[in-house]
Amino acid sequence: MRLAPTPRAQRISRGTVICAFYGLLLLVAVGVGALRGHPNVFLLRTTRANDTRSLFGAPLGLAIGLAVVLITRFLTHTTQWARTLHREFHALVAGLGAREILLLAVTSAVGEEAFFRGALQPMLGVVLQAVLFAAMHFRPQRRFLPWTAMSLVIGLGFGLLANWLGDLSAPIVAHFTINLVNLSYISRTELRV
Repeated sequence: MRLAPTPRAQRISRGTVICAFYGLLLLVAVGVGALRGHPNVFLLRTTRANDTRSLFGAPLGLAIGLAVVLITRFLTHTTQWARTLHREFHALVAGLGAREILLLAVTSAVGEEAFFRGALQPMLGVVLQAVLFAAMHFRPQRRFLPWTAMSLVIGLGFGLLANWLGDLSAPIVAHFTINLVNLSYISRTELRV
């Protein structure tokens, strides 16, 4: 007599893990904002009726995101450390599909910007939130230090941009653009030595 195979527990998909992590980060951001008396972490200040800066948020974010993508692409093709980083990240994301990359780009942009720029920045300032943002992108191996340094610079830039606009529209769009385009490129492009 043959026994039926033992049912296996269903594995949690990467998409579920991604959404859970960044969703939790967003909830923490809103909670921190609520404790400050400002639960809408996407607005850093109220704008006056004649202040049109926020109208430029999305296009400015797209332009900044594409500029960062071009810089990272240039560095990947001209420096050894960027090629090493590309190969390391390729090994991690090579199996991601287009849907997972889109999900990761959206959730990381919204979750990280809400947490670092929306919740922490009003309490800690631009510099300290950028240091914490870089610390989240820290890996103990030396080959990852340029990635951490780039995260620090981007955290400072996004923080200043959010302060200037008074909202997170440009940082979210820029963050999304960088992650979407770079993750797509890294996942499908295996660099030769």
